[in-house]
Amino acid sequence: MAYKTVNPFTNETVATFPDLTDAELACKLDRAQETYKEWSRLPFARRATVVGRAAELLRAHKDEYARYLTLEMGKLYRESRAEVELSADILQYYADNAEEFLAPQKLTEKSGRGDQAMVVSQPLGIVFAIEPWNFPYYQLARVVGPQFMAGNVVVVKHASNVPQSAAVFEQLFANAGAPEGLYTNLYATRDQLGAIIADDRVIGVALTGSEGAGAIVGAQAGKALKKTTMELGGSDAFIVLDDADLEKSVKWAVWGRMNNGGQCCVAAKRIIVAEPIADAFLDRFATELGKLVPGNPMDEKSGVPPLSSQAAADQLNEQVEQAVRHGAIAMRVGPTPPNTGAFVQTTILTNVKPDNPVFHQELFGPVAMFFRVKDDDAAIQLANDNPYGLGGSVFTGDTARGMRVAEQIETGMVYINHPTWTTSDLPFGGVKRSGFGRELSSMGIQEFVNKKLIDVVPIDAAP
Repeated sequence: MAYKTVNPFTNETVATFPDLTDAELACKLDRAQETYKEWSRLPFARRATVVGRAAELLRAHKDEYARYLTLEMGKLYRESRAEVELSADILQYYADNAEEFLAPQKLTEKSGRGDQAMVVSQPLGIVFAIEPWNFPYYQLARVVGPQFMAGNVVVVKHASNVPQSAAVFEQLFANAGAPEGLYTNLYATRDQLGAIIADDRVIGVALTGSEGAGAIVGAQAGKALKKTTMELGGSDAFIVLDDADLEKSVKWAVWGRMNNGGQCCVAAKRIIVAEPIADAFLDRFATELGKLVPGNPMDEKSGVPPLSSQAAADQLNEQVEQAVRHGAIAMRVGPTPPNTGAFVQTTILTNVKPDNPVFHQELFGPVAMFFRVKDDDAAIQLANDNPYGLGGSVFTGDTARGMRVAEQIETGMVYINHPTWTTSDLPFGGVKRSGFGRELSSMGIQEFVNKKLIDVVPIDAAP
């Protein structure tokens, strides 16, 4: 069976779930379409009652929801709790602000024919969300929050290794009073994905995942003339200029690289440091990373969790070995991880040259690449020498200098003096092979709505 819970701390199979049959899929899409017809006509206040109630339930049962995240993908329990809170924040944000974001916009006509032109935002139908395992609730919340408040309904194909997280999120909305079909979890097979995308009632696809998955889904959606939003991989540059606060920059570099066990699209994967402070930074960075203890993710003392699966750990270890075979130096830091479970030794890769295969790859886990550069221009050039363009950060004591560097980095997001991160009110998304479209903020709710022009023109107006 494709859908199963395997505890990555023990590699034990906990539960399995059957694939969706074609007949079940047809029934669920029928139900979703019928619900859309009703939900799309409800006022914002009625929609907000359901979405806001879901946020309340997440907060009220935070510990219960968090345990599923730690069980299924190995997230440190304290970070699982934080993800539940973040998901609740997003849902509440859209419950509170959607009506303002989608309010009719009056236009000023230059033709002189009238003054009653406006753009109204209207829902379109079923949005198909394909989501990954690394943030099992947050990824869902940032799609369903805006889409539900816009009047759309959502069907979800979640990652096969988080089936219980997928199921409890569907149940969350049922408990919040959502009608059946507003949120539909699908244990769909790969063969069924194309049929879902091609279905005339599905008006678009929101995907977060790998570059390969994005290419396949994008091709299928394009053939069906469906809009997509894509949040794909990332290899964010964490730039430290020579005037940065060294101690604080190191602290944020550790957090930026190791948050979520390093399994984050916007993790600080490439540490780029100005030559005058590079040696001191590397020494402190290695020391601080080494203080993180690998262990049971339910234990508050643990600092390095297992990866999401043994397959993910094996892939990352192979990338490190490949890097070393091509001339990189692997600095193993911190305690040796347990023999059982999907653990990877915390590692810093140095001497990574442009001809090394990993130079342009994404490393998903507790492995950082470290580079030293002579000046700001070299830092910018290195940051941009990458197929991805999701996030990035610049650390400096001079904000104006940081802004000049940030403006030249080819990504969708850049933070100054903080690692790339996410909040409900800031847009999230990338460029290049990191995808397109935006989620969160006022921009996220605009992706799958009809921006309809309505213009009242005097009947005697000139043609």
